[in-house]
Amino acid sequence: MATISDNLQAVRARIEGAARDAGRDPRSVSLLAVSKTHPAGAIQEAFAAGQPAFGENYVQEALEKMAALGRLQIEWHMIGPLQSNKTKQVAGRFGWVHTLDRERIARRLSEQRPAGLLPLNALIQVNVSGESSKSGVSAIDAIALAQVVARLPGLRLRGLMAIPEPTDDMALQRAQFGVVREVFEGLCADGLPLDTLSMGMSDDLEAAIAEGSTLVRVGTAIFGKRQRVRDAA
Repeated sequence: MATISDNLQAVRARIEGAARDAGRDPRSVSLLAVSKTHPAGAIQEAFAAGQPAFGENYVQEALEKMAALGRLQIEWHMIGPLQSNKTKQVAGRFGWVHTLDRERIARRLSEQRPAGLLPLNALIQVNVSGESSKSGVSAIDAIALAQVVARLPGLRLRGLMAIPEPTDDMALQRAQFGVVREVFEGLCADGLPLDTLSMGMSDDLEAAIAEGSTLVRVGTAIFGKRQRVRDAA
């Protein structure tokens, strides 16, 4: 039976292969291990295998894991929808937030970021497929929101994140990721110093990397199926 370390090795090989197929340096694509619903022990095993960054969807679950793994130098990413009553905890305990889609939430995070910490790395979530069940802003609205977030002192706008509609059609996968890349490139052309496109998961990371993803979020291919469900963020 494959271990988490084995799975990480396999995912890294996929990333490297996809990057080379796209004519890119494999070092230009980072891996975020999505550890939501998986126990602290699984994170510890992945960390021991050389994985430093982990993504969590649920604030309370993440705080419990942080307490259990406090001695490890883990980079924590909030990748779930964020409610107003949880912004203070995220601002104080996470290094990244991937799901900005409202100016009000962005301002709260900026104001609540502790003075002793570097600005919170922030990504704007683009709802590229227009699904009502998903968070995020339209590609057009992402442009206006980016200009606001870029001026907030407690945040450092790093780029965009997207979770397109699931499909096995790689051409459609690439088309959806391509829309996000075009918005990203437009913002960079407007002078914003962006460097991160958080796109691609276990089933579509190859298409995402072909369209310029710099950070893929992989959970199932590393940890297996989700083990439990916690309270919403």
